Amino acid sequence: MDLTTDYMGLRLRNPLIASASPLNSDIGKLRALEDYGAAAVVLPSIFEEQIVAERREFERRTEEVAASGFAEAQSYFPTYDSYGFEPERYLDIVRRAKEAVGIPVIASLNGITREGWTDYASALEQAGADAIELNIYFIPADLSMTGRDVEQRYLEILRLVKASVAIPVAAKIGPHFSAIGAMARALADEGANALVLFNRFYQPDIDIATLRLSMDLELSRPAEIRLPLLWIAILYGRVPAALAASTGVESADEVFKYLLAGADVVMTTSSLLRHGVSHMKTLLDGLWALLAARDIDSVEEVRGRMSQQRLRDPTAFERANYIQMLQGYRVPDAV
Repeated sequence: MDLTTDYMGLRLRNPLIASASPLNSDIGKLRALEDYGAAAVVLPSIFEEQIVAERREFERRTEEVAASGFAEAQSYFPTYDSYGFEPERYLDIVRRAKEAVGIPVIASLNGITREGWTDYASALEQAGADAIELNIYFIPADLSMTGRDVEQRYLEILRLVKASVAIPVAAKIGPHFSAIGAMARALADEGANALVLFNRFYQPDIDIATLRLSMDLELSRPAEIRLPLLWIAILYGRVPAALAASTGVESADEVFKYLLAGADVVMTTSSLLRHGVSHMKTLLDGLWALLAARDIDSVEEVRGRMSQQRLRDPTAFERANYIQMLQGYRVPDAV
């Protein structure tokens, strides 16, 4: 059976990718993921805020030493180049990952300034990353900012990064644009080699016992597959960019559904955090079994089969389906 897949110019042995998570900063776990069948890995994001904070802390400490009157003590502090700020540590992970595994290594970047996006993207390319995933995590809390302003911010970031690197660039976006299809097309027109659907914007909860914000991380569940499934099915064959599914993957069933909708690759983090890196083999074996049971010889045979473009009734993904679902619901007798 042929599971090979093309993802933004990278030839993968199958469509399963271990997306960004703390697991992927450990070289041993990266090797294990490769052994268990991962076709590529996305490293944890490098965050510009962390880099800036570390630099400020370094400057504060050196200034305190100088103010104490013991200027010679400054010689005991490492220089900027040797201090090991977050970029250097992250770049070292990229280099070691490339040496340790034979599958593509995708770097994840989350910047806040023009210089941060471009400088770090260039550094990631030089460190050996096969591609870059732009983790554009942005909450437009400024009430004067319009939807168009938000869209332009995304497009400008992509434009800047594409101009600074030669390797493929994926844009990981959230589902909150007013016209996702038009935005997807605009990103593809600006050169996005892939769209990752969707970024999960982690929202706070309120702890009513302490009256404080709770920032606990909740892992995704299979029920969350429906929104990205919808948009992958709509976008398949209609945008010149690869499509990566990135939410709700718990079993091979979700992998199969995403491929049917039109995903080029399927990414998972939560299932690996929940079950361990060996779960990657469970997903791969399960996908193989689902295809074999239907006498399907390759993933290309199923990709996009259930997309809007290929359904006899394309309105099933639109308003007609919404009405049918509401009218078809049956209230339980116990209610």
